Amino acid sequence: QVQLVESGGGLVQAGGSLRLSCAASGRSFSMAWFRQAPGREREFVAAITWVGGTANAESVKGRFTISRDNAKNTVYLQMKGLKPEDTAVYYCAVGPRWGTSPGLYDYWGQGTQVTVSS
Repeated sequence: QVQLVESGGGLVQAGGSLRLSCAASGRSFSMAWFRQAPGREREFVAAITWVGGTANAESVKGRFTISRDNAKNTVYLQMKGLKPEDTAVYYCAVGPRWGTSPGLYDYWGQGTQVTVSS
C-alpha cells in the first residue's frame, strides 16, 4: 500500500502560477497528475516515469511541467499561465504501469483544489 500526500493547491488569478507536490510513501515506476472539475470526468494532466519520460495533455502543454525527485518519492506539477478552465481538484496517482488512463494507476491521493479566478 502506497500512501500519497498532496499539497500546493489554492486560489490564484488567471495568468498566475502554482506548484503542486505529492509525496509518496514508496517508490513507483509512474507518477501522474489527473484533475476533475465539477460535473466532468477525471482527466489526465501529466505523467512521468522513474527515468524521466514524460507525457502531457494537449490542454496544458507549454504551461504545465511535471517533474519528480526519486530520492524523495515526490512528484511535482509546476503550473504557469493558469486559466479559469484549469479550475479542478487535482489528484496525484502512482503505479507500476505507464499511460494516460486513470485505470492504469493503483494508488491515489486525496486531491487538492486549484481555483483560477478570471
